[in-house]
Amino acid sequence: MNEALIRSLTPSVLTVLVRRGADFAAAEDAVQDALVEAVRVWPADPPRDAKGWLITVAWRKFLDATRSDTARRRREELVEEEPAPGSAPAADDTLQLYFLCAHPSLTPSSAVALTLRAVGGLTTRQIAQAYLVPEATMAQRISRAKRTVSGVRFDQPGDVATVLRVLYLVFNEGYSGDVDLAAEAIRLTRQLAAAIDHPEVAGLLALMLLHHARRAARTAPDGSLVPLAEQDRGRWDTSAIAEGVVILQAALARDRLGEFQAQAAVAALHADAPTAEETDWVQIVEWYDELTRLTDSPVVRLNRAVAVGEADGPRAGLAALAALDDALPRHTAVSAYLHERDGDLPTAARLYAEAAHKAPNLAERDHLIRQAARLNARGGG
Repeated sequence: MNEALIRSLTPSVLTVLVRRGADFAAAEDAVQDALVEAVRVWPADPPRDAKGWLITVAWRKFLDATRSDTARRRREELVEEEPAPGSAPAADDTLQLYFLCAHPSLTPSSAVALTLRAVGGLTTRQIAQAYLVPEATMAQRISRAKRTVSGVRFDQPGDVATVLRVLYLVFNEGYSGDVDLAAEAIRLTRQLAAAIDHPEVAGLLALMLLHHARRAARTAPDGSLVPLAEQDRGRWDTSAIAEGVVILQAALARDRLGEFQAQAAVAALHADAPTAEETDWVQIVEWYDELTRLTDSPVVRLNRAVAVGEADGPRAGLAALAALDDALPRHTAVSAYLHERDGDLPTAARLYAEAAHKAPNLAERDHLIRQAARLNARGGG
């Protein structure tokens, strides 16, 4: 290799790089790198055009160095832009996600089902039980909802009523089902109540607080269910009850009654009774009458039958129950309870056993089995 030739070419190569727009210092560095490469490569593979080779390699070295320097500066800028170490700013978009999934292009029932599945984390089976429909029917409904919103921009939120329905069902599943979502539903409903002045939002929050206040007393140490009448009321959360009652009273005072306010009123009457025997069942029946008018729900009518049985006697309750479809979930369990209250222990024991086979969860099934066994031990079957 002719080192003299390489040195003689250095000024012209440097000039070419500067004319191409390279900074002089950067061009000089690039040329020196090219010369080092020439010393390494040329002895074994000398180029036919030494100057052209040096210009090409030097320019590539310059570009590589420029890209590397740009990337380094950008990395330094990103480091400077990074927030200081510590907890990240509180940003909770969960409630907003509920609104976006309750998309106007969906029917309310489909929006609720999709949101429960996608955001609430409930299974198709759990959602189907909440809606009193077969699991296959609910699976088809959710699939249709997904197809409907496929490709739709989620920039138009759904309405408050749909979001309230989702939160209510999430709370119910968390309160009595397999997945503990009750506390999350309360948290999100608090957020909604703080953002929206709406009596039904307040009613739902009151309802959740009043139900949640009894949670510690709902199960025995062995995990078995404790019916409301047998619960240790000293374990109820009195602060949550007081908060729920205050919120409910403020909502009712606005004279815009909705189903969540009416349900909360029933829960408040239970919470207000010092003992199960002192429960104002007559007033509870009146609230269930309001709920029936507002919703015409078969579940409300079922609960009303229980209340009628307490207020007017078990035979009145059984008469109210007879008007309902016996395929309704928990219908058999209610019938067993009312027959026991009426003194028909053999029928009650049989119905408790039947209800156990239809129970939606293990805890309820075990409770009904124990009820049947208790009556059988007394000679009821």
